[in-house]
Amino acid sequence: MLAVKVPRQEAEKVRRKLIELGVLAKGYAVKREGEFILFPVTEPVEGFELVEADFGRLEKRPHSYREVVEVPKDVKPLLPSSFDIIGDIAIIEIPKELMEYGKAIGEAILKVHRHIKAVFAKGSKVSGEYRVRELIHLAGERRTETLHRENGIRLKLDVAKVYFSPRLATERMRIFQKTRPGEVVFDMFAGVGPYAVLLARKAKLVFACDINPWAIRYLEENIRLNKANNVVPILGDVRKVAGRLEADRIIMNLPKFADRFLREAMLSVKDGGVVHYYGFGPEEDLFSEHEAKIKAIARELGFKVEFLERRKVRPYAPRQFNIAIDFRVLK
Repeated sequence: MLAVKVPRQEAEKVRRKLIELGVLAKGYAVKREGEFILFPVTEPVEGFELVEADFGRLEKRPHSYREVVEVPKDVKPLLPSSFDIIGDIAIIEIPKELMEYGKAIGEAILKVHRHIKAVFAKGSKVSGEYRVRELIHLAGERRTETLHRENGIRLKLDVAKVYFSPRLATERMRIFQKTRPGEVVFDMFAGVGPYAVLLARKAKLVFACDINPWAIRYLEENIRLNKANNVVPILGDVRKVAGRLEADRIIMNLPKFADRFLREAMLSVKDGGVVHYYGFGPEEDLFSEHEAKIKAIARELGFKVEFLERRKVRPYAPRQFNIAIDFRVLK
């Protein structure tokens, strides 16, 4: 087979050039000969040394675990099309009809996604004061602690002991882009710090509160990991903290119950400051109920609110969405 022979130190530059020219042969492994690299090509290329060589075929890898999972054909349509990846741990939601095939599903995920080391199934809904769920081990390592990377930060956490959603990475970056240098931020339900640690890169100071001691333990570790020394971790009920500090920006990432803490948020934000509120809403009317509650609390406190942005964050359940409302508080 025709090949381009180049010194090893120039290999990456040449590879990109061959791709740009559209002549790099697909489906073959490159070959090394001493200090030279051989690239298979579909036609002669001017300006390069051309040689004849034999190349091995690359193994065609499946793109989805559903291509390799060993389950009866009649249940294959029930296989979930997606799952969460947190660090090197996969968490999948499996219908009851498929739970007996859980091990096969877990092993298929490990086979296709080599970077995943452990697979768990959701055993319950997120519940309780600490917002955690039961997890059922399917395959791989029997551990729940991992190191997750997103938006240029590292987050150590235990998926069985704290709440964390990788699906909010885009939303977290949206808030980061809105944050201005020198702001004071109050993250009311901080968890292990995905908002707090990220926003610390711009903010002057970030107060990060959570009632879960495991979340605060990991938050403290993530502050060290990311050198985010301007994050102040606070363990306890946010009601006891509210009003004792003033922030330019408030994060209310507790969509199921955030409306219960609106008073605390408004008492803690500066005049003209911004609140990022999260909730759940039905498809037919996503925002009205939440906005009515926001206005009512503001009136009780003698404040005014200015709505800045409303958006669907992600699907939550059939015909239900996780929503975000950004509003300014005028005192």
